Amino acid sequence: MLFQLIDLTKVYSGRRVLDIPQLHLEKGVIYALLGPNGSGKTTLLEILGLLIPPTSGKIRYEGMDIAFSGKHLTTLRREIVMVQQNPVLFSTTVQKNLDFCLKIRGVATKERERIIDGSLDLVGMREFVNAAAGKLSGGEAQRVAIARALVCSPQVIFFDEPTANVDVENQGVIERIIGEINDKKKISVIFTTHNMAQATRLSRRVISLFAGKVVPSTYENIFSGNIRGNEEGNKYCKIHEDINFLVDTEKTGNVRLAINPLKIRLLSAQDIGLEKDVFRGRIIQLTEEPGRVRATIDAGVQMHVLLPGYQVRERSLYIGDDVGIRIPVEAVQIF
Repeated sequence: MLFQLIDLTKVYSGRRVLDIPQLHLEKGVIYALLGPNGSGKTTLLEILGLLIPPTSGKIRYEGMDIAFSGKHLTTLRREIVMVQQNPVLFSTTVQKNLDFCLKIRGVATKERERIIDGSLDLVGMREFVNAAAGKLSGGEAQRVAIARALVCSPQVIFFDEPTANVDVENQGVIERIIGEINDKKKISVIFTTHNMAQATRLSRRVISLFAGKVVPSTYENIFSGNIRGNEEGNKYCKIHEDINFLVDTEKTGNVRLAINPLKIRLLSAQDIGLEKDVFRGRIIQLTEEPGRVRATIDAGVQMHVLLPGYQVRERSLYIGDDVGIRIPVEAVQIF
């Protein structure tokens, strides 16, 4: 077991931003912390990365309780490294940025050179060893920051939105590097993202967060809604002015909910108004994934639908098409 979290909370200004009764993270695995802005994913990453303490609860690292005290953390931080979304590099050469960590640890010169060359090789930046760090592009700087983390020989590397501020060309490169770090170096990796496609593509397990809580990762469409009953005794949830659908719950009023993208039904635009509880949307993106296609629908709110690839081809669905959307009762989970 790499990390074990027990009754973990974090409170800022009287507001509970993280509330995790229990969470286990295995060693040697790539984990994605997935969620929208304000979901608590960065707070969780910073607690696991030993940057901030929790308000209450326990964290165990490899079976040992973590005490957020100076001496204890100094030892653990030799095994745990964070690569920030906007990494700060020294205004000197790439080589000296990587050398600093090793020098303060007392590593011999020849060994430092070997480690630096190997780390730069892995991230594809060896030819930049004598380049000025301040003149690198965003993607190049991110790759140097990863190499700098690697020279410390960590057990765990944390990434905060690793491709958020990186050009398209380097996004794929960085994803490949993260995979190789785990595969070749056997380093555990935990990263945050708001991109479900990236999370499923890169990680072995996705941990979804919403309003500070861990929610089922199969439910990608997470919304706030309002539930009201009608005269027939049925309950409907409204998540947008034009989106109101039947739900099976005892709750009323304001709720949080998730909609399984595998269970949403896409209908013909001609079905709008003819069938009950069908609302209008427009396809704004189609992304091919292994064995399926992810359709992003603009229905006043963005919603993701996962479809078999053959269905997209048979129905000739294209970006810009208007579609009808039905949300079955069984697709909805109320928190």
